[in-house]
Amino acid sequence: MIKYIIKRVLYLIPILIGVSAIIFALKTWTPGDPARSILGNDATQEQVDAKREELGLNDPVLVQYFHYIKDIVTKGDFGDSYRTGKPVLEEILPRLKTSAIITLGSVAIGAIIGVFLGIISALKKYTWADSLVLVISMFFQSVPEFVVGLALIFVFAVNLHLLPASGIENAAGYIMPMLCIGLASIANYTRITRSSMLEVLGEDYIRTARAKGQKESNITFRHALRNAMIPVAQSIGTSLGNSIGGGMVLETVFGVPGVGKYITDSITQRNYPSVLGGALIIAMVLTIINLLVDLSFIAIDPRLKTTIITGSKKCKKTQAAA
Repeated sequence: MIKYIIKRVLYLIPILIGVSAIIFALKTWTPGDPARSILGNDATQEQVDAKREELGLNDPVLVQYFHYIKDIVTKGDFGDSYRTGKPVLEEILPRLKTSAIITLGSVAIGAIIGVFLGIISALKKYTWADSLVLVISMFFQSVPEFVVGLALIFVFAVNLHLLPASGIENAAGYIMPMLCIGLASIANYTRITRSSMLEVLGEDYIRTARAKGQKESNITFRHALRNAMIPVAQSIGTSLGNSIGGGMVLETVFGVPGVGKYITDSITQRNYPSVLGGALIIAMVLTIINLLVDLSFIAIDPRLKTTIITGSKKCKKTQAAA
């Protein structure tokens, strides 16, 4: 198990190299001069040239890239923001906490509602309840998240005055962003839970449990649901990644000071160290999430431990034999 975790963590290296290389390439091809953006249009050319030299922008791109990666590896330094002059990591960490709270909350909302609806749909298949669940889940999947966000603002902030329209001044500020992202994922959880539950409910051990006279609630939650949760757990890991990415738009809509809004603002300001640092940190977070999802499979069903850990080795042996 320890070797497997170490190997998965080492996968971060090619991921970070790939992400950083792509952003460095885009930075090179993007029109505009960061030094001019920092100093303003009133600055002289001599001042701009001096600023470019200070920032190391006159060095070849490969040299800039080498120094950047070296600073991350040796110092944990993701560079300094062009706008504030503060370390990027120092600016991102508080925002990362905000984004993490919203992401985890939205996934919890989507998973709880979606799994509940999926169970009802599976137990009441081909009835009006099944059709109603399908309509509800498909509605939230079809409507864009920012439209749902604007509707929530109009109802709960403008008309009812129950929640703040923007910002995170207190805990109430988290509710609408969480709800908006969570509702969009309901359809996925519902579909996966329904399909998995229907498959499990048709197994022989479920029929045996019914034949022994066990309560239907006991069969559903103790036997069927646990085995049906493995695909759901995988979907939760995917939703965490999608929520982090989709949060960039919604953090702007709701004025949330998270990593998504930070990266979006940095792009418009040509603040490349902040963009690059934010992208790399998100890449690391997503890799860790994927690892935790794999480990959660083992917690749900310990029989999967051998399959997950040795699966890649068996695959390699099969390819070699072929």
